[in-house]
Order: sequence, then C-alpha cells, then structure tokens
Amino acid sequence: MGKKDPDDMTFLEHLDAFRKHLIRSVVAVLFFSVLAFIFKGFVFDEIIFAPRESSFFTNRAFCKLAEIFDISSLCINQKPIALLNVDLGGLFNMHILVSIVTGFILAFPYIIYEFWKFIKPALQTNEKKHSAGVIIYTSILFIMGVLFGYYLIVPLTLEFLGNYQLSDQILNQINIKSYISSVTTVCLSTGLIFEFPIIVYFLSKIGILTPTFLKKYRRHSIVVIFIIAAIITPPDIMSQIMVALPIIFLYEISIKISANVIKRKTRKQL
Repeated sequence: MGKKDPDDMTFLEHLDAFRKHLIRSVVAVLFFSVLAFIFKGFVFDEIIFAPRESSFFTNRAFCKLAEIFDISSLCINQKPIALLNVDLGGLFNMHILVSIVTGFILAFPYIIYEFWKFIKPALQTNEKKHSAGVIIYTSILFIMGVLFGYYLIVPLTLEFLGNYQLSDQILNQINIKSYISSVTTVCLSTGLIFEFPIIVYFLSKIGILTPTFLKKYRRHSIVVIFIIAAIITPPDIMSQIMVALPIIFLYEISIKISANVIKRKTRKQL
C-alpha cells in the first residue's frame, strides 16, 4: 500500500505523523547532547570559555584594529573574567544545559529536515522543488547566526559587561551560571535572528508581509538595530557598526525576498 493522501488524513493521523517526526528530532538532539556531555573538556575549555581569553581570535583581531586605528578601547578581553560557582549543583546543571544547547545547535539542520518531511506531502510539485533549497538556506543562516553571536557579540558583551565597574571597592567575580547563560542565550538568539529572511519568505507567501511594509519601517528597524548594538557592545562607534551592519544587510535581503515572492504570486494570478 502507498502512503495515504494528506487530504484524506484525519487530525489524529496528522498528529501521529507529527509525533514521529518530533521523536526523531528529539533523538537527534539527545544524541549530540550526549556527545557534548562526554567531551565536556573540549566543549567548555575550547568553546564556552574561549571568548574570555586574550588569545581568542576575535580578541586578537580587535587588538590588531586598535593598533591600526590607534583606538585603545578596541583592544578587548585582555584580562580573563574571574568565574565563580556558588551553588552545590551549579556546575552539573551548567554541564547539562550546555550539552542540551550544543545538541540542539548541531541537530538543527536535521530538525528542519524532519519538519520539511512532515509538510512535504501537502506541498505541490513545484513547491517541493523549491522547499528543498529552503532547508539548506535555513540551516546555513542559523549556523551563520550562531557563529556571528559567538565570534562577535559574545566577546564584545564580555568586554563591556564583564569589566563594567561602579567602584574599585567591588570585586567583579562573575557567577558561572550567569556567564554560561549569557553565552548560550546570545548564540541561540542570533541564530534565530538570522532566520529573519526565511520568516519573511513564508509570511510574504501567505500575504502577511509585503516589501512595501518592510520599506516603510526600514528607518525604524535600523534605529532599533543600532540601539541593540549600542547596548551589547563597548562604547565605541566601530564596534556598534560591526554588529549592526550584518543585521541591516539581512533586513535589506529580506525586502528583496519579499518582493520576489509577491512578484511570483502576481504572475500566477495573471
């Protein structure tokens, strides 16, 4: 017997099909989470704690820029942040958290693939051809966003917030929970922010977003982007621009994507 027509499936049958894809996605996350849990030395020393070291790629690059442009404030994270654990189960809880986040990031392309397999039967032939490309773009954008957050926003955030002082009488020792939560939150957030063009694509396809709307609120969006960049970066304009420009570029790309979607829909209606 062949596969049942999606149009003939009941709600419970759709739910059962979705459950199978969800279970496979969870298994993939758990698989990579277990690997991350086992190789904790590499995950923590070489990845999680690396941005606080002066030898980290971004920190060295910014110090090089500081020499070129003679702006000393650009040389960041030269003194590693002192980390402190005050909870009995704090380290173990952080170990679990980082393992799950790492598992999710590594399994993300597969999760998108499973989601595509779930909706694929409901797509038309021409839509199936284009949707395969969406999986690749979605995965690439997410990984790019995570790397953008990790290599740029995390070091800048550590420099500004980790070394921020109110008085010399206060010893600045950062709770390990706060440090790890900041790193993981930034990386996941930027990964999802970089999905903006994909979100615009689907919202334009169903008629919620238009290029006219995106152009109308372009200035407002740029202002918001620069405000966010100013909050998470050291108080110098170059750092703010380096964070804001890629996000503004994504916004401009999204306008073009929306315009292309609307154009195709108009052609089909003629």
